[in-house]
Amino acid sequence: MSRVPSPLLLALYQPDIAQNAGAMMRTCACLGVDAAIIEPAGFRIGDSRFRRAGMDYLEALSVARHDSWAKFEIWRKDSGRRLALLTTKGETRLWDFVFRPGDILLVGRESAGVPDSVAASADARIRIPIHSPLRSLNVGIAATIALVEALRQINRLP
Repeated sequence: MSRVPSPLLLALYQPDIAQNAGAMMRTCACLGVDAAIIEPAGFRIGDSRFRRAGMDYLEALSVARHDSWAKFEIWRKDSGRRLALLTTKGETRLWDFVFRPGDILLVGRESAGVPDSVAASADARIRIPIHSPLRSLNVGIAATIALVEALRQINRLP
C-alpha cells in the first residue's frame, strides 16, 4: 500500500517533555500529518514516556529526525517549504494566516520556545490569541489547534 503524502509537517524544536512530544506525534498520526524532531531533545526518542503518550500511533506516521537546526534548515530550504512558527510573540493571529499545502508548523521547547535566530528564520510568526494576563497554551494543545486550522484551510481535514 503506498503512503499518501502529508499535506503539512509539524516540527518540534528540541522538545524537552517526552509526554508532550509523544502526544503531538499521536495527534499527527490521527490528522495525517508528518512530523520532524529537531535535536537535541531533552529525552531519548525511545523513552517509555514518549512511547506511552504516542501509543501504537507512532508506527502510523513518518517522523524525520534532524541532528541540528542547521541541518533541518538545509533540508527545509532544499525542499522549498515555508516555515510558520507558533509563538506567543507572533505578529500574525492564527486565524489571519493563509496556509498552503507543504507548510511546516514549528513549535519550540516547552521551557523556552525557540532562540531569536530560529524565530528570524521563519517565514511567518503566528500566535493563538488567548485572554490576558495568561501567557500561553500547552505546546501540544497549541500545535493541535494550529494543525486543525491549517488542514481546514487547505481542505484536508480527515
